[in-house]
Amino acid sequence: MVDAAVIGLGYVGMPLAQAASRAGLSVVGFDIDASVVADLNAGISHVDDLADRDVAEMLTQGFSATSDPSRLSDAAAIIICVPTPLADDGGPDLRHVEAAVATVAGQLQPGMVVVLESTTYPGTTDEVVRPVLEAGGLVAGRDFHLAFSPERIDPGNREYGAKNTPKVVGGHTAACTEAAGAFYGRFVDTVVPTRGTREAETAKLLENTYRHINIALVNEMARFCHDLGIDLWDVIAAARTKPFGFQAFYPGPGVGGHCIPIDPNYLSHSVRARLGYPFRFVELAQEINSTMPSYVVRRAQDALNDDAKALNGSTVLLLGVTYKPDIADERESPAVPLARQLVALGATVLYHDPFVEDWRALGGDVKRVDDPLAATEDADLTILVQNHSGYDVAALADAARRLLDTRGVTPVNERVQRL
Repeated sequence: MVDAAVIGLGYVGMPLAQAASRAGLSVVGFDIDASVVADLNAGISHVDDLADRDVAEMLTQGFSATSDPSRLSDAAAIIICVPTPLADDGGPDLRHVEAAVATVAGQLQPGMVVVLESTTYPGTTDEVVRPVLEAGGLVAGRDFHLAFSPERIDPGNREYGAKNTPKVVGGHTAACTEAAGAFYGRFVDTVVPTRGTREAETAKLLENTYRHINIALVNEMARFCHDLGIDLWDVIAAARTKPFGFQAFYPGPGVGGHCIPIDPNYLSHSVRARLGYPFRFVELAQEINSTMPSYVVRRAQDALNDDAKALNGSTVLLLGVTYKPDIADERESPAVPLARQLVALGATVLYHDPFVEDWRALGGDVKRVDDPLAATEDADLTILVQNHSGYDVAALADAARRLLDTRGVTPVNERVQRL
């Protein structure tokens, strides 16, 4: 018998497995990707938040990875941490969840705790997960415990991780909440119970919708502040000195990662599908944030026009192509639509990123440069897309022929513009 089986060994599953292992729980990790399983069992990490030495430590603590579903039957708790992308129609794509739940159903034992952590729309645990698990005759709340607990992993965050981030837990019944909360309480500092699974599912969506909408606010302000000759970065710096009632959000070239571009759409889609009317804040925020790469392209054209150059035929260097600073995670990075539009308009696009050696987003059409400073000197226009801490932004600003700073970190001069 093992204490926990974690299904999906990615950016969510691995930090969770690490926290549980460090607390003394016996943990097995399950993934359908045989190469991931082999690497983990060899002590090789594939996620930013865990180094190879962290995986090696987990192995000494008894962790092992597997693609054998029969090993799930020995677990007291099974935690599902698989991706939930958007489908082509903008709605939720639950194929990974459904496949994982089917695997769990084949190994379900009386007394087990089953928890879904994958972000999804309200009602998924009760309407999608529970019927599959109960099809074999066991009943949730009576024969096994079923709950939802939204993942709150923030890749690259050195202050908050799986252990010290409060864990929201909502069960199918009160007893399910209690059982799942007791499991997480063995390795998480604070457990926050909700009334049920729907409340826990919606809490995750509210968190990210809040960020999505506020980022859209400052992205829209960036446009008219530029047109009015107002330095929005200075405005935000002034506003954030208020010790109450204000939280700073910042504009950028778009939104990336799994959470912000995707999760609010689950809530919007659910409202439309179930209630027949739009969640207007989310849809407007999506419209604004999704057009930011196009806005950056227009600003790039304007910057080149100042040198009497056309975008067509110019060399544009992108600095930083990941969705967050100082990590290698490229999921939903706004650098992809930005580069695609620049190439479509005839620019020769180069990139540098200290965390990405081979950027395949455009099929290899965008070549990597080794020396960002030298490349900045040669490029007609440099766009700071992601502010990795390794970049000497002052030196880059001095070296650039033209620089468009989408992160508001470089000193402004006659050759440097901020978004």
